[in-house]
Amino acid sequence: MPEHIAIIMDGNGRWAQQRGLDRVYGHKAGVDTVKRVVEAAGEIGLHYLTLYTFSLENWNRPKTEVDALMGLMADAIVRETPELMKQGVRIKVIGETEDLPEAVWQKMSNLVEQTAGNKGVTLILALSYGSRWEIVEAARRLAEDYKAGKVDASVFTEGNFSRYLTTADVPDPDLLVRTSGECRLSNFLLWQCAYAELYFLDKFWPDFGKEDLYLAIRNYQRRERRFGMTGEQVRKEESIRIQGDGQVAE
Repeated sequence: MPEHIAIIMDGNGRWAQQRGLDRVYGHKAGVDTVKRVVEAAGEIGLHYLTLYTFSLENWNRPKTEVDALMGLMADAIVRETPELMKQGVRIKVIGETEDLPEAVWQKMSNLVEQTAGNKGVTLILALSYGSRWEIVEAARRLAEDYKAGKVDASVFTEGNFSRYLTTADVPDPDLLVRTSGECRLSNFLLWQCAYAELYFLDKFWPDFGKEDLYLAIRNYQRRERRFGMTGEQVRKEESIRIQGDGQVAE
């Protein structure tokens, strides 16, 4: 099982337009899909689920659509809090949240605080998020720490840099899923997804169901993750690990 799945929830607007509806109706339908997927994640014991909820680039969309999205978000927080608590979901938010409307951020920060002690799946919402912004911000804070004498550049590693990212306390995604048929990362978790398995499907996000999540996981389980090694090396390491687990069990 993957420990962490990240999803680019794409196609809400096109889903609505195909039905002769305003794009906002697609976003409303997309909220229902989020509920299904979060529930499925909890049922299968997934540890982390990250959803690309609103990108920095999305601020460039028509104001009416952005305002509607913010309103939907605020309403969903209030409406879904009891169910999130019941399922034991812990909420985390990453992104340039200072750009969010104050009313939305207040509700969101309250939700983060209220769910902080939950032990179920950690749901990470990427809000006003862009990976290039995140990396630049991490580099800026690193430079400040170096200037203050808190960092020894001679022993600095990738792991040390990761601690400056918004996902510092979260393992990198094992699997990244994107709906709608688009095959790109769109400035999402570029550092963290360096070795993630990518899974693209043609369905729009409102049509994505539990079975689609299970199919993505099954596809992931058939893959061989080599991390730069050969297949033979990976299989040898796996064999050694299994033998070690058996010795511990005995």
